[in-house]
Amino acid sequence: MNNKNNAIVYLTRERIIELENELRLLKTEGRPEIARKIAEARSHGDLSENAEYKAAKESQEHLEIKIGKLEDTLSRVQRIESKELPNDKIYILSVVTLRNKTNNEKVVYTLVSPEEANFEENKISITSPIGQGLLGKKPGDEVKIKVPVGFLEYEILEITR
Repeated sequence: MNNKNNAIVYLTRERIIELENELRLLKTEGRPEIARKIAEARSHGDLSENAEYKAAKESQEHLEIKIGKLEDTLSRVQRIESKELPNDKIYILSVVTLRNKTNNEKVVYTLVSPEEANFEENKISITSPIGQGLLGKKPGDEVKIKVPVGFLEYEILEITR
């Protein structure tokens, strides 16, 4: 499963370990479990009308796609460490404190690769509209970022690692 552009995937050491563990579990536990389900369904007779068999085969296909995607991602990984990056402006792994100019609320985002993005943890992708709008900016800068629902306006208060 090759990514069309073979782009480098920047991940932290912690995220690489998480993906490697997930891949290992899928191969060592997921595959045998699916094989067991297929064998059990096969034992029920006529495969052409066996919904349990079809469901197990579909699960197997989804599992193999997920394994392929993980292997592809891990094959393109370049590890990054926040301490290796400067704090002069916003880069990947920057922790950015912003003030929303509309409602005066403060928000803190960590800019990460798309593979690590998790909005619930305020980890936003550097390829998202907000991430792209913040990259390269410095404390004191004001930004107006186009998002699907309109525009967001922020003042950059602080950048940390």
